[in-house]
Amino acid sequence: MAQPTDHTALTPAELAAWRGMLRVQASLLRTMDVDLSTAHGIGLRSYEVLLHLSDASGERLRMNELCDSVLLSASGVSRLVDRMERDGLVHRERCTEDGRGYWAVLTAAGHEKLDEARPTHLDSVRRLFLRHFGEADLTRLADYWDRVLPGAAAAGAPIAPGVAL
Repeated sequence: MAQPTDHTALTPAELAAWRGMLRVQASLLRTMDVDLSTAHGIGLRSYEVLLHLSDASGERLRMNELCDSVLLSASGVSRLVDRMERDGLVHRERCTEDGRGYWAVLTAAGHEKLDEARPTHLDSVRRLFLRHFGEADLTRLADYWDRVLPGAAAAGAPIAPGVAL
């Protein structure tokens, strides 16, 4: 597809596609956050932290790795982990390998909270998003995401900064 090199306005189709993606993402994330907060007392970002820690080797990630995983700034992750640590869901450990930085480590209570919240999260994903598409549509969507960001649809693919899950 040809890409204009000037600064002309987006076509109606381009604008509709762009705005639609932004609006859908914002609406889905907001609703999923409310679903998790109401049912389990944790927000979507906290759920994401628990999920990424659960998937990580040793159920721990360096704080900078966690920033990349949940797409928050270092200070944002630090504040989030502070709250989660107060709630007993994670704890920090000093990195003994190099003496710099900290690990965020999933606790037993964090594991329990993740297991408790997972059905709500999966229900939200299915109810708010997946039910609108057939299998062929989902395959096509995954292909579209990979056009924009190669590897984006792959399991365990790194997330680009500024993109929320």
